[in-house]
Amino acid sequence: MELHQLLKECKQGSITAQKYLYDRFAKQMFILCRRYMKNDESAEEQLMNGFLKFFQTMERFEYMNDASTVAWLKKLMVNECLMELRKNSSFLQVATSELPEVAIDEAALQQLSAAEIFKLITQLPPGYRTVFNLFEVEGYTHKEIAAQLGISEGTSKSQLSKAKQMLQQLLQQQNHFYARKIN
Repeated sequence: MELHQLLKECKQGSITAQKYLYDRFAKQMFILCRRYMKNDESAEEQLMNGFLKFFQTMERFEYMNDASTVAWLKKLMVNECLMELRKNSSFLQVATSELPEVAIDEAALQQLSAAEIFKLITQLPPGYRTVFNLFEVEGYTHKEIAAQLGISEGTSKSQLSKAKQMLQQLLQQQNHFYARKIN
């Protein structure tokens, strides 16, 4: 069924259409939520909250194309995750010692699967992970991130820098693991 028709039926209150729409996008949106949340249970809760908000606000949404619909749904999911992180204050910056710059071997990056990269990102502390996802994955500016999280632009930039440094360290540890497996 085409997305435009599916949305029309959802607006008319069709539970079958809502279920079909949920099934169509749940996996993709769960992965998005999981990038922000600490565990699967929290991600699933935000997924459900996001879909609930999606269905509650459908009458205000005007279909332009499939991409705009997915973008709207993604924005709702990200906002739900951010609200939960703000509520729990778990996006606050993490006090850490200075993280040294670590050189990354490009070949090492090629060895990692998407799942392994995802796992590395989820190992970041919540503040680092949140800013990293908003900037690198979602494409927000530091000004937009600062407004969303109630932090300064400088803090956003600092969190991103520290997230990248920590990812470099995690990647280096991962590569040592691979080197030991091969030898």
